[in-house]
Amino acid sequence: MKREKIIIMGAAGRDFHNFNLCYRDNSQYQIVAFTAAQIPNISHRIYPPLLAGKLYPRGIPILPEEELEGLIKRHKVDTIILAYSDLSYSTVMEKAALVNATGANFLLLGPKHTMLKSRRPVVCVTAVRTGCGKSPTTRRVCQILKEMGLNPVVVRHPMPYGDLQKQVCQRFKEIGDLDRHDCTVEEREEFEPIIEMGFTLYAGVDYKRILKEAEKEGDVIVWDGGNNDFPFYLPDLHIVLVDPHRPGHEVSYYPGEVNLRRAHVVIISKVNTAKKAAIRQVEKNIAVRNPKAKVIYADLEITLDNPEMVKNKRVLVIEDGPTLTHGGMPYGAGTLAARRLGARIIDPRPYLVGSLRETFRKYPHLGKVLPAMGYGEKQLHEFNEVIQKARCDVVLSATPTDICRMLVCTKPTVRARYELKELGSPNLKEVLKDFVGAL
Repeated sequence: MKREKIIIMGAAGRDFHNFNLCYRDNSQYQIVAFTAAQIPNISHRIYPPLLAGKLYPRGIPILPEEELEGLIKRHKVDTIILAYSDLSYSTVMEKAALVNATGANFLLLGPKHTMLKSRRPVVCVTAVRTGCGKSPTTRRVCQILKEMGLNPVVVRHPMPYGDLQKQVCQRFKEIGDLDRHDCTVEEREEFEPIIEMGFTLYAGVDYKRILKEAEKEGDVIVWDGGNNDFPFYLPDLHIVLVDPHRPGHEVSYYPGEVNLRRAHVVIISKVNTAKKAAIRQVEKNIAVRNPKAKVIYADLEITLDNPEMVKNKRVLVIEDGPTLTHGGMPYGAGTLAARRLGARIIDPRPYLVGSLRETFRKYPHLGKVLPAMGYGEKQLHEFNEVIQKARCDVVLSATPTDICRMLVCTKPTVRARYELKELGSPNLKEVLKDFVGAL
């Protein structure tokens, strides 16, 4: 029987998960390649035989997405599967047009075939765009569950940017685990605050195996989503964040609208710094797409370790990387805090070196703000060099990780932290109390 030839378009996350669940050891299909986008330095690797299964003794190549059209023609590929997130609808359809123009099918796999069912209760935290406030919401959910006497274990959406054979199933319990697993800056941004709170976190490549391990430890599985992807696990309670600083994005980005339509609870975050007209637009879109969802209003409360060091000073602002890059935000919590304190935000662009110049070319909306970048040792050195060259009085770091754990901080550095703060009722404590009571 002729095998259907498939290429999976991804970014080192859902692409591998979809393969593991739907195509590994399935002789009806031949996976010609994965393609890679969004994240630097994740192509020109091999999805190893250990993960690829018996049908791929040499593994599966991971190639740049720019080669997609040629690959389809060269290998006479039948179907292309889009398996990454935070894409505008116009971008999705541009990719579909390119694929269909070659004669191939263009496919999006849905939750029914890509979600695993847990034997533990599952609370999922996702969003309609990167940078809505998922991470502080996950922390808030875990803290409330702990106060209820439960032991939540966090499973984080994948970020396997290194040696895939070593990243099959990773457990993080102590800060030293971040070094042991050679984590990138982006991984540290997500993992470090959870670990500091005393919770166990899992991540990796094989989410069926990860689920089995997490179920051994936790009373409740808390899925901490990435980008605006929908969960890998079937949620018993699905919490979705929307951002009134980007009104309309909740209904114009894939697969964020999938999350909005499936949500049990929608959190409108950042309301204290958003325009009222934007909040009303988001409210209207929620009411049209998911009128049964419970709506919570919340703010991201920003605090600084030492605000006096920032007040009226020349400040280099470092923000959460993905929020600014493929999340499309021109600013974040650090910028808001600096403005509030009357600081003069300096422009990092004159000091850019190496791959960071390419980052600013790829994302032209970036201005007087430096995204935290460190997808490898070389890029981490470049990131550090920009900071050292910048003519500023103080560095204001609003990335969730402590950059001084990775860099030699020779300049005064102040951390900006942000936590979810619900406004009025309903709130997460009430929602989780009802959820736990119904178990």
